[in-house]
Amino acid sequence: MNIRILLLSLFLFVSAGIQAQFRSQYGLLPAININKKVNPQYKLNFKLEGRQRLYQQGEATADYQLTDMALVLARRVGLDHNLAGGYLIRFQDGQRIHRFIQQWSFEGGFTNLGLVHRFVLDQTFTPEEATQFRLRYRAAIQLPLSGQSLNERELYLKMSNEYLGELQAAEYDLEIRLVLALGFHITDNNKIELGLDNRLDAFLQDQGRLRSWSILSWYRAF
Repeated sequence: MNIRILLLSLFLFVSAGIQAQFRSQYGLLPAININKKVNPQYKLNFKLEGRQRLYQQGEATADYQLTDMALVLARRVGLDHNLAGGYLIRFQDGQRIHRFIQQWSFEGGFTNLGLVHRFVLDQTFTPEEATQFRLRYRAAIQLPLSGQSLNERELYLKMSNEYLGELQAAEYDLEIRLVLALGFHITDNNKIELGLDNRLDAFLQDQGRLRSWSILSWYRAF
């Protein structure tokens, strides 16, 4: 991952936060991730995530926005490469929204930092709306805060930078995400992360929107 790109993204978010022309939101984004190793080649991931908005444009609010449930099956196709496919259902405003996911991920470059690249295609189907197509790229690193490797009961820093191209009804948009989290490796199969997920979008054709979510995620592997 190019450090200069990360710094540029961070600058965009900080700049957006101090410029009044960007619409701003803040809220909570708790999540549970459960991973199950089916066999040496296949792994199943289940994710449950909610979104609660607490603040918008200078005003406090108590708006529960949505709940996501996703199931993804990944197959190892090389030493550090994985192909995956899955399905997500979203409950929002009394509607059920469906999303199909295709994913390729691999480790590469700065391997001592745990750098992972991920490319995702997804298609979202919403009642009475055109299908939304997205192409996503994310780079993420995980840094132990003590020593060269992550051991039980140790802290680590996780940072990811993601770009999402969105196409819906001939309209294109770009979303940029920057996530910074502090994690605690409880055991080999348990970890928790607390941090901030910043998302900047709607700035190509509109006023622009900056959403910041406090994240609390629990990861459990079997």
